Amino acid sequence: MSTLLSDRLRETTREERSGALPSPFVASLAAGRLPLAAYAELLSQYWFIYESLELASAAMADDPMARPFVYPELFRVPALESDLRFLFGSRWQTRITALPATTTYCTRIRSAAFGRVTEYVAHHCTRYLADLSGGQWLRQAVVEAYGFRRDGFRFFVFEGIDPPLFRARYRDRLNAVPWARRQQDAFLAEVATAYRLNMDLLAELRDNWT
Repeated sequence: MSTLLSDRLRETTREERSGALPSPFVASLAAGRLPLAAYAELLSQYWFIYESLELASAAMADDPMARPFVYPELFRVPALESDLRFLFGSRWQTRITALPATTTYCTRIRSAAFGRVTEYVAHHCTRYLADLSGGQWLRQAVVEAYGFRRDGFRFFVFEGIDPPLFRARYRDRLNAVPWARRQQDAFLAEVATAYRLNMDLLAELRDNWT
């Protein structure tokens, strides 16, 4: 069995990944079977999650072990705010509310990813690597399904980034971290938690819209 952390990550999350792509909610969204409001609610929930995660990035930026994983070019909050302004209007912040699953997710990020490197990287890689893989498929699907032209899908657009190349470099960076086995185990356990929290959110969205 490989001892590379990226390989351990792939093996550990095999079951979660097979169940996460696509979820029933995401599949319905990609097919255009849901109203635009369902898509707007998904992005609304992501705004709360990424605000928490990117505050964690700011808090961890001076940590020498975390710093290699703080990529400002990945930050999604500005793009999400642009999308939400397009979808809801200038007073978008008064029109979005965190769902219970989102609140639980954000609480976990705030309790685990501020100050603990392994947990921070776990939430970071779970979210952003998903955006750079399955998120690119979903981008194409929602653009076609909902007729977006320039706006409404900026969350999925990573300017100046080649997603496959970035994912490969990210995996190399994971393999280079000098973590002991127990630290790797803590990282993998938190990745599994992050996957579960994301699936809980998608399940709540499914229940609300399908």
